[in-house]
Amino acid sequence: MARQATRRSPRRSATVVAPSEATPKRRASVSLVRRLSGKGGLRGYFKGHFQALFLSLGRVSRHPLSSLMTIAVIGIALALPAGLHVVLKNVQGVSAGWEDAVQISLFLNQDVDAAEARRLVEQLSAMSTIEAVVHVTPQQALEEFRQYSGFGEALDVLDENPLPNVLLVRPTRAASEPLMVEPLLHELRSLPLVEMAQLDMEWLKRLYAIMAIGERGVFVLAALLALAVLLIVGNTIRLAIQNRRDEIEVQKLIGATDAFIQRPFLYSGLWHGVFGAVMAWLLVTLSLWLLHGPVQQLSLLYNSTFSLDSLEPVAVLVVIGAGGLLGLLGAWLAVGRHLRDIEPT
Repeated sequence: MARQATRRSPRRSATVVAPSEATPKRRASVSLVRRLSGKGGLRGYFKGHFQALFLSLGRVSRHPLSSLMTIAVIGIALALPAGLHVVLKNVQGVSAGWEDAVQISLFLNQDVDAAEARRLVEQLSAMSTIEAVVHVTPQQALEEFRQYSGFGEALDVLDENPLPNVLLVRPTRAASEPLMVEPLLHELRSLPLVEMAQLDMEWLKRLYAIMAIGERGVFVLAALLALAVLLIVGNTIRLAIQNRRDEIEVQKLIGATDAFIQRPFLYSGLWHGVFGAVMAWLLVTLSLWLLHGPVQQLSLLYNSTFSLDSLEPVAVLVVIGAGGLLGLLGAWLAVGRHLRDIEPT
C-alpha cells in the first residue's frame, strides 16, 4: 500500500501543479489579446485599428486573382451610374446654350407704324422678364424673305409690302424655363398692338422632360447597383469568414472580443470598395478617352468647339467615398450575421 501511495503521489502532484502552471500562461494570452483588442487605452485602440487596416490590405494582396475579380465587379457596378452622370452632365452643357435661343415673335397689327413699334420696344425692354427686344421693320423682313426664299422676282410684282412690323423678344434665363415662359407669352399676346405671338416650346419641353427622366434614372440605377455592391462585398466577406473559421474559434477561446475579430474583415470590405471605386473612375476615364475623338469630329462638322467633360474632382471623391462606405457596410452586415454563428467547441 505504501508503494502504491508513493507511485500515485507524483501523479497527484502533477495534477495539482499543472493548473497553477497553466493559469499564468492563459492569463498572459488573454491579456495580450485584450491589449491587441484595444483595451490598453486610447493609444492601443488606434494602434489596433492601424494594424488591422494594413493586415487586411496584406490579406487582399495575398489573393490577387480573387481580389481582382471582386474589385472588377464592384468597379463595373459603380462605373455605370458614374458614366451616366457624366453623359447627363455633358448633355446639360450642350443644352445650356439652347436656353438662350428661346425667342418670342410678336407680329404687330398691319396698321402699326414704325413709331408705335419703337414705343412698344421701349415698353417691353423695361420688363424684368425680358432681356432684349429686336425690331424688324417690314422692309427688313421683305429683304430677308427675298434673300432666303428664292422668290425675289415674284416679290417685285407686289404693289405694297404685305409684311407687318415684327418684334423678336428674348426672355431672361430665368424666364426661359417652360413654367415661366408660358405666362410671359400669354401676357405679350394680350397686348393691344400685337396681332399674333408665336413661340415654339415643344422642343424645349421635350428636352427638359428627357433630362428629368435621365436624372431620375441615374438615381434609380445608382441605388440598385449600390445594393449589388453590398451583396458582392457581403458574399466575399462571408467566404473569408468560413475559410478562417478555425482561427476565429481559437481567438474566441483565448478571450478575443467580437470587435477585435471583426476588425480585419471590416477593413477588408473597405479596401474592396475603395479599390472598386478607383477602378470605376479608371473605366469612366478610359471610355471618355475612347469617345473623345469621334465626338470632336462630330462637333467640328457643326462648327462647334464642344468637347466631352470628365468627372470633376468632387465627383471622383464622391465615387471613392461611396465605394468605401458601401464596402464597409456590406462587410459589417456579413460579419454581424456570420460571426455570431461561430462558437468554440
